[in-house]
Amino acid sequence: MPDLLHGRFVWSELMTPDTKAAERFYSKVVGWKTQPFAPGEPYLVWMAGTQAVGGLMPEPPAATADGARPAWISYVGVKDADATATHARTLGGKVGIAPTDIPKVGRFAVLTDPQGAHIAILQPDGPSPTGPEGMPTLGEVSWRELATTDVAAAMQFYRGLFGWEQRKANDMGPMGVYQEFGRFGRSLGGIHRTPPEMPGGPRWLMYAKVPDIQAAVAAVKSEGGRVLNGPMEVPGGDLVAQIQDPQGADFALHQTKA
Repeated sequence: MPDLLHGRFVWSELMTPDTKAAERFYSKVVGWKTQPFAPGEPYLVWMAGTQAVGGLMPEPPAATADGARPAWISYVGVKDADATATHARTLGGKVGIAPTDIPKVGRFAVLTDPQGAHIAILQPDGPSPTGPEGMPTLGEVSWRELATTDVAAAMQFYRGLFGWEQRKANDMGPMGVYQEFGRFGRSLGGIHRTPPEMPGGPRWLMYAKVPDIQAAVAAVKSEGGRVLNGPMEVPGGDLVAQIQDPQGADFALHQTKA
């Protein structure tokens, strides 16, 4: 029987110094609302209707003072967080935050791949998934993209760590290969070479599905964010745009073909 949990994206999280501003921005751009994870706790849950799609937490002042950049991070489900962290090291990665328990949630760790991109893992409490990933609905994270210095090496690392399938390789000409990856015969994201002009080094980028990308981009501008690229059409006819929120976290938008 295939493993429905190990290698599955299970959560997305934004850490930022101004959670109130982030709530306002993403509610206007993506349509998300928030609700407290638990009474009295600062951790908030992003809601797309009744569906929890991610989390929002304040960046510790010490991290801000040390120059930490507001950022999103993806969590990948694993059966054993400790074993996966150890395996990441054997594959050339690093463990930034060692496996740690979160009461009533599970056991998590933050890893760094050999090229320097951060990704989190979560061994969740509670039942395992009962089926493979479905098609993302409006407001859900619909695509995840890794910009890296070595596409082939990154694919090898994540295939070894999470069992991701190497899927379609798209020839982007001078930009190199855009390598799709996925599970159970469906692509979930892509890996591409870091553009020379992109600051900050290798990193993951999350795309949220929106009904009208032009309206979403207009909201980005009116709410103090930046449009870094797009909207533009990608192979297959979907529209995408890369943006930056007012606090400096990179994000992206995705409208599927009508």
